[in-house]
Amino acid sequence: MRGVRWAGLLVPAMGAALLLAGCKQENHYVAPPPAEVGVATPLKKDVTVYLELTGNTVAVDEVNLVARISGFLTAINYQDGAFVKKGTNLFVIEQPPYQAKLQQAQAQLAGAQADLVQAQAEYVRQSQLASQNFASQSALDQATAKRDADQATVQNDEANLALAAINMSYTRVNAPFDGVVTRHLQSVGELVGQSGPTKLATIVTIAPIYVTFNVAEQDVLRIRAQLQAKGLTLAKLGAIPVDVQLANETGYPHQGVLNYVSPDVDPSTGTLLARGIFENKDHALLPGYFVQVRVPEGKLENALLIPDAAWATDQQGTYVLVVGSDNRVEQRRVVLGQQQGQLRVVTSGLTPTDKVVISGNERAIPGQVVAPKMTTIADTVDPSQ
Repeated sequence: MRGVRWAGLLVPAMGAALLLAGCKQENHYVAPPPAEVGVATPLKKDVTVYLELTGNTVAVDEVNLVARISGFLTAINYQDGAFVKKGTNLFVIEQPPYQAKLQQAQAQLAGAQADLVQAQAEYVRQSQLASQNFASQSALDQATAKRDADQATVQNDEANLALAAINMSYTRVNAPFDGVVTRHLQSVGELVGQSGPTKLATIVTIAPIYVTFNVAEQDVLRIRAQLQAKGLTLAKLGAIPVDVQLANETGYPHQGVLNYVSPDVDPSTGTLLARGIFENKDHALLPGYFVQVRVPEGKLENALLIPDAAWATDQQGTYVLVVGSDNRVEQRRVVLGQQQGQLRVVTSGLTPTDKVVISGNERAIPGQVVAPKMTTIADTVDPSQ
């Protein structure tokens, strides 16, 4: 019985072993399909090459408004930070004392003019009597001296009247040009101008506005050569565009023109000061801003461009991933140029027919085969650039 029991257990066990052996022979490793990646040939087009610099915005006009006469401040006729037109009255200094001095000068001039009329008449009379030998030469000399003295008095009083009128005009501090006026530094009722000119506020022009920047000597030489090749001179600066952007902006949205270049290079820095002017109608640029500046240097014909996502860097430099004719991934060292919209210029390392990996880069491993899917690089470069 025991032998039969063992025989009954042995048969199923052997059957199971044979079944397992058969399964092992049917299972085998199947390699995963190649990873799919997006590839495209570099975009080829003419692009503008720019000299990129940093600069600062500077007011075209900035003037301190001061009290040129002494007196109490009686009125402030603007809101701090307001834009005002040329000639707008901003401050008033007490006027009665200067009005009285003006009237006094007017009265003195009127009296001197009356004396001159009388002296002139006496001179004419003495001249006629002297010609008829009815008056002595001494009397004529006295009349002549009196007339000349009264003429001098009139001239002196006219000057005093002009000075009184000028001082009277100084009681009203007006805007010398269109601009924005800063906060007032003196309050109504304060005595100003007592010990010299007292600063009341500052007025600043913000439209138009300057942007100043420094250009390296080597860049200056290169730009001059390019200008000469185009038949342009520094006398035609208005033909050279200048674009700027603020720290929180992209695409250089503010356009102006070059309007000044220093005639000499600063030997201490080896740079040359240049300046652009911008209409700034929207007042987006304010004096004192730090800005990025670009000035066109020329055209780069048939430039090769790739998206920013297509390149990367490691310890050895910048590279892109390229898929060869055998669909194998290759790491290619490249040299990048300037940003052009959302694309980057490749100055060396690529050919127009190279298939550059532009999507799925994490699946493209150098040396491995991939399944490339051809696509195109969208042209995001502004035609005006």
